[in-house]
Amino acid sequence: MAKLSRRSFLRGSLQGAMVGMGLPLLNCFLNDSGKAMAATGQRIPVRFGTWIWGCGHIPELWVPEQTGREYVMPAHLQPIERYREKLALLSGFDVKLDGVPNKPHVTGCFGLRTGIPVPDRQVKAPTFDVLIADAIADTRFRSVEVCSAGIQRSYSYRDAGSPNPSETSPLALYQRLFGEGFQNPNNATFTPDPNYMVHKSVLSAVQEERQALMRAVGAEDRQRLDEYFTSVRELEQKLALQLQPPAPVQNFLLPNSPNEAAVDSEISNVLENHRIMAGLLARALQCNQTKVFNVLFSDTASNLRRPGVSSTHHTLTHEEPVDPKLGHQREVAWFAQQSMLAWRDFLDAIDGIPEGDGTLLDNCLVLAHSDCSIAKSHAVEGIPAMIAGAAGGRIRTGFHLAGNADPITRIGLTVQQAMGLPVASWGGLSMETNRTITELLV
Repeated sequence: MAKLSRRSFLRGSLQGAMVGMGLPLLNCFLNDSGKAMAATGQRIPVRFGTWIWGCGHIPELWVPEQTGREYVMPAHLQPIERYREKLALLSGFDVKLDGVPNKPHVTGCFGLRTGIPVPDRQVKAPTFDVLIADAIADTRFRSVEVCSAGIQRSYSYRDAGSPNPSETSPLALYQRLFGEGFQNPNNATFTPDPNYMVHKSVLSAVQEERQALMRAVGAEDRQRLDEYFTSVRELEQKLALQLQPPAPVQNFLLPNSPNEAAVDSEISNVLENHRIMAGLLARALQCNQTKVFNVLFSDTASNLRRPGVSSTHHTLTHEEPVDPKLGHQREVAWFAQQSMLAWRDFLDAIDGIPEGDGTLLDNCLVLAHSDCSIAKSHAVEGIPAMIAGAAGGRIRTGFHLAGNADPITRIGLTVQQAMGLPVASWGGLSMETNRTITELLV
């Protein structure tokens, strides 16, 4: 291949005309990477998602005293009592620091999601949701990220500096999922958009030069190109899907567009926006707009606040005194309980859609987790987590398991294997593990 410059393009021909596609910045430009069948006859896909809340929990109000199936739901889990048979509670799993400084509200979250503790957002590996999306995504959207706390934040990363952006308002989420480009699976007629046909043809025309370029550049540039072409492949996939009629979906109803809403950190607005966005996401999952999602109810350094009050949940975890009668911080406990109320609302939305011989939740694997255990001390030991859904029959639920200070990567390894990834071990340093949680796997 001829010497490359920053102005290099991948070139091909389309109907006798030359077409080209630009490239990202490369080093070489400078001086020398389901089980059931629906009534429609289509196999029901298994979806994966995460649901995150910030600032941990009050252990005595969240962690059951008993393990196994015959446990009593503590006070803060009472809102999700009706889902106990569809939940697996996981307590006592740790992020092992290996001498890495514990960056408050960051290290625990990314240690759980990447298998490697880090002192900042410069993640050393993709978060496991990205690995799962790479393996199972064959939908219009590779993944969908949502944050209802009024800030543009995401904990889904392919690499350092590359978070998958979140939608922060119900209206924006609706427009993305069901606006321009959406094909109703139950429409009687289907007419492909000719613009999609042109775009797909242009990408196909430069395929040979793409492959030749990958062989010609160095290892670091190959990694950078692979990341770039991953987005190209995602676009190709999206275009291909837009050029064929979607499979019909039983019981699908196109949701109504929500009204413009206040997008901020006031708890009542956050709860309402979260409830609406959960309903929209559930419908998107039902009609196969995506198979992977990440919901951020509150930032890991939770900015939630009561109406008319400036102090946030996070501020209170450090400044509110412990109530001598309760033995914990009263206001902090209230916010922690609101998180579990929101989690119940999310489960209501997913479980409320019939699918196959069960519900949408039965065909999902949702990992809910926080960033720390006790926020006042930023503890990354005993980070609370739970799994909801049966992953189409691949996951057992209905019990509480104590991790006994095992590395939390056991959870990440287990969910990856449950989603079909051929991974035998996961994590780094003392977080590396080949031990799945066998109680979870069918």
